[in-house]
Amino acid sequence: MDNQSPASQPQPKFQSFAEFYPYYLQEHSNLTCRRLHFVGTALVITLLITALISGNLMLLWTLPVAGYGFAWVGHFFFEHNRPATFKNPFYSLWGDFVMFKDILTGNIAR
Repeated sequence: MDNQSPASQPQPKFQSFAEFYPYYLQEHSNLTCRRLHFVGTALVITLLITALISGNLMLLWTLPVAGYGFAWVGHFFFEHNRPATFKNPFYSLWGDFVMFKDILTGNIAR
């Protein structure tokens, strides 16, 4: 019997985003976690557009707090796993936006 918790097990290596995305979705199976990611990503998009339109580039400093804040609450309190950001930062960021699109288009449950 394996005594390791899921959070302590090694993360697989990925050769492409297409390989990574099913794993990413598995790590976001909790509905509340997905919803928090959606809110965080929507806030990031809104802040980015606002910063660019207003010329207030200081708003760009808030992007990581807005995006990761909501996402990490989802992982630590609802999903009970370690965010994929720690091992796959670029694929994970890409996954946030693809999952956002998939939720908007109804391909993933809200």
